[in-house]
Amino acid sequence: MRTYKFKLKPTKEQIGKIEWTLGMCRWLYNSMLEQRKFTYKRRGITLNYNKQAVELPEIKKEIPEFKEIHSQVLQDVAKRLDKAFQAFFLRVQRGEKQGYPRFQGKNRYDSFTYPQAGYKLDGKYLKLSKIGDMRIKLHRQIEGKIKTCTIKRKNGKYYACISCEVELKLSRTGRQVGVDLGVKHLAITSDGEFFDHPKYPRKAERRLKFLQRMVSRRKKGSNRRRKVVAMLAKVHEYIANQRRDTAHKISRYLVDNYDLIAFEDLNVQGMLKNHNLAMSIADAGWRMLVQFTTYKAEWAGKQVITVDPHNTSQACSECGRTVKKTLKERIHRCSCGYVADRDVNAARNILHQANGYVPEPRYGQLELNLF
Repeated sequence: MRTYKFKLKPTKEQIGKIEWTLGMCRWLYNSMLEQRKFTYKRRGITLNYNKQAVELPEIKKEIPEFKEIHSQVLQDVAKRLDKAFQAFFLRVQRGEKQGYPRFQGKNRYDSFTYPQAGYKLDGKYLKLSKIGDMRIKLHRQIEGKIKTCTIKRKNGKYYACISCEVELKLSRTGRQVGVDLGVKHLAITSDGEFFDHPKYPRKAERRLKFLQRMVSRRKKGSNRRRKVVAMLAKVHEYIANQRRDTAHKISRYLVDNYDLIAFEDLNVQGMLKNHNLAMSIADAGWRMLVQFTTYKAEWAGKQVITVDPHNTSQACSECGRTVKKTLKERIHRCSCGYVADRDVNAARNILHQANGYVPEPRYGQLELNLF
């Protein structure tokens, strides 16, 4: 499955219909959640998607407004709630933080989906049942068979997310690479390539602080505060889009040039506790880069492996010895004679671990003289 995201240009009347549909879907979601909680607490019965979806025709009779929404959109609301509960039960089984499904506020329910029918692409227009024909900016060619269409609202803008079923395109290069993730450079490969860390929030830090101060000075619930919050959200969205664009470009390069890509399995949450590097680590978006590379590799029939990062920066990738280095030391120098950038050496160790390879001990000239 591949999803294409296109910007919509709805009229004022269509915006009103989209907002009204979102409001009704949110109300239905919260009502179904309340029904599940009530039946389990009072009767000990656990409801599922099938039991709630069957009741939708009766709901339409009692609340005629729901007849103005496509039937499959309403079914998808019930399915979305069921997925939330399935994820909750899975977390309980794994002993993780449970996170019981919660009621959705006005600003938390921002999309609705046409699972099978109710939508059609016609040139520069997207035809939506019960809403009308609206302009869509098709900035790229759609490949495969369209399966679902999701209408999404974000920061006052509207998008169509079209999911398609596509065929895998296999292309082999016969090359492998290890990738070390860092703060100074976003990614460093075992082939000695460096991808810079753009540090977008640092560049926009002054603007962000200014808007955040404005938000804190405004009265909660006022129109003036809502306007500044919207301005702040747009700046954060712009930074997120920049970070996402960088991750897409790097992941595309890696997948196009290598068949096996090895990353270090970093504990990002634990690393964020280091307050000196927390902002730089969060800004790097390491997890995003790994996720983007993983799904692109799956499309291309290639492989992404994550390995234990322990000792990758200290061990010599040439002979396997441990060469202790402080964080300030950026050059790896081993007694075996191997000299390389610290991060390149770590990337080579990551690739060795992915292949299950352990370098054989080799003795340098100084050590040979001792025997």
